[in-house]
This record gives sequence, C-alpha cells and structure tokens, in this order.
Amino acid sequence: MKVLIAAGGTGGHIFPGIAVAKEIVRRSEASEVLFIGTARGLETKIVPESGFQLSLINSAGLKNVGLVNKVKGMWVLPRSFIEARKIIRQFRPHVVVGAGGYVSGPVLMMAAIMGYPTLVMDSNALPGFTNRQLARFIDRATLTFEQALPFFGKKGVVIGNPVRSEFFEIGRKVDAGSFHILVFGGSQGSRAINDGMIEALPLLRVTGERLTLTHQSGENDYENVRAAYNAAGFVNADVRPFISDIFVEFEKANLVICRAGATTCAELAAAGRASIMIPLPSAADDHQRKNAEALVGQGAATMILQKDLTGEALANEILRLLNDAEATQKMGDSAKKLSRPDAAERAVDLIEELKMST
Repeated sequence: MKVLIAAGGTGGHIFPGIAVAKEIVRRSEASEVLFIGTARGLETKIVPESGFQLSLINSAGLKNVGLVNKVKGMWVLPRSFIEARKIIRQFRPHVVVGAGGYVSGPVLMMAAIMGYPTLVMDSNALPGFTNRQLARFIDRATLTFEQALPFFGKKGVVIGNPVRSEFFEIGRKVDAGSFHILVFGGSQGSRAINDGMIEALPLLRVTGERLTLTHQSGENDYENVRAAYNAAGFVNADVRPFISDIFVEFEKANLVICRAGATTCAELAAAGRASIMIPLPSAADDHQRKNAEALVGQGAATMILQKDLTGEALANEILRLLNDAEATQKMGDSAKKLSRPDAAERAVDLIEELKMST
C-alpha cells in the first residue's frame, strides 16, 4: 500500500501523521509512506528522523495571518496546487491523508480533483479552517471530539488523536524521592511559559536537590533560558531548544508544564502524566482552553490561564503538587483513563478501507 501524508508546521500536526505512518509500516513492511510538507516547518527535521521520506512544496497560510502574509499566501496557492499535482502523479498513492497544517489544503484538494481517495485527520473540537473548507471534498475524516462530527456528517468517525506508540509504553511513575518536571511550550517553544518558569525558579530553590528539570525552550529563547537556570542555581537542569524524543522525557517526569494543544493532551493521556496546562490564548476559537478545561474537569490536569501566569502562581502550583505525591499520581491516573491507544490502528483501518474502495 502506498500512502501520501500531508503534514506540516508544528509537531501537533506532524506527530499524529508519524503515528499513522508507523502503524502502516508495522502492518506491512512493503508499504510505502511519503510525507509532503514545506521547507519552513518542523517536518524537515521530524520526518527524516522518524525514518520517512519527505517531499516539499511551497505553501502558506491564509487564516489568522496579517494582510501582507495573506496576499503572499494567495500568490503562492496556484504554485502549491501545481507542485502537489506533480508529486501525486509521480508517487501514485492508494490514499492521500491530510494530518494538518496549511500544506494539507492544496494536497488534499488536488488529490480529490484527481480522483484519489482522501482522508482528513482533525484533532480539535472545532475543526480547523482548512479542514472545514475541505469537508465537502474529502472521503473520510478521523476526529478526536464528538463536537466535530456535524462538520463532516457521515464522513466523520471519532477515534481519538493518534499518538506514537512509545507514549503508551510509559509506565506509572515510581516515587524515587526526587520530583522531575518537564517544561515545554509545544514544538516551537513558548515565550510566556519560558518567562513564567524563569520567574518561578528563585521560588523553587527551597526544594533543594529533590527537584530536577528538563526544559524545551525553543530556538529563540534557548540562551536566555539556559542562563536563567544557571543563575538560579539549577545548573544540572537539562535545557534544550528542541527534544525530538520527547516521550523519553515524559517517562522521567512526575509533572509536565505545557500548552494544551490536542496532540499534547493526547500524549499526556497516553503517558498518564499529571500536568499544569497553560493554554495558548491566541489559538483559533480558544480551542486550547477548551481542551484544558476538558482535562481539568476529569481531574486529569490543572490549569493556569496565560493572563494569570506569574512566577509566583506557577511556583505555588508546582510546590503544591511536589508536596502531595498522592494528588499528583491520581491526576496522572485520571489522564491515563482518557487515552485512546487504538487511534492510530483505527485510522489505518479507514485508510485500508479507502484503498479497497478504489
């Protein structure tokens, strides 16, 4: 089976595609998976490191961008269609999948025009702008939330958000006397989370050597964050611009401080880890806050809104959970109950059904 997966921009779009690609190859090593992305996204790093081939096209977003970028996006769009058409013709896939990012639009639209079976993967309660526009043209859609079903009608099926199998292999955290925190603001880092953590560090000195930290800062803030940890006395903190094998850090963690993107929420559930969620306020339709509220409502996370984020607020919440191991473990167990370990398998089941229908 040959499958073309369009995915780009952030890890939240790319990693579910990787999870599906790995399941395809697990079922049959003879299968071929080709990713399509752009030169500007993290796919240029993540996809090759995951063992898959990547082809690039020119594409740009049209939603939630300034006027200049919107004009640029419209200018690039015809070229996007031409380049997508060329790759589809050369690869001749059995099925074309859109895992997210603005690259999915021209690829899936062109695939539909050319008569190839198509599947959209959408992880939000309110589907993204591109997927809402594609709904009438694609054949099937895999969804994470029931609320998204009306946008796709009978084409949609709720399966959960595909997560890399490594997250499900993470065991329950054993209390070893230390308390490890993973801090990351998504695949590109978060200035607000970085600043909040920097302000919190002096207030966390009271923990002594019990507290250990790993912090994914993003490229732009790396030097500043690294220096802040050193200045606060946390010289052994593991600060990195980007962590490709983030599941390794999830396994070490008692607590994760993070955004509330759909993929992050699914990874927390798969790993069964407690979290302090800081939703991105500029996310479309405030969907990150809704994601976080869903986890908080199940006792699977705690939340600090970005407008309320201070070093003191963050430090207080960290210290509360550090000093209440039972509450932290219970939160992680509640997250685990929300996991959907068969999401990638069910997505590939649908892909195979689409292949058989041609």
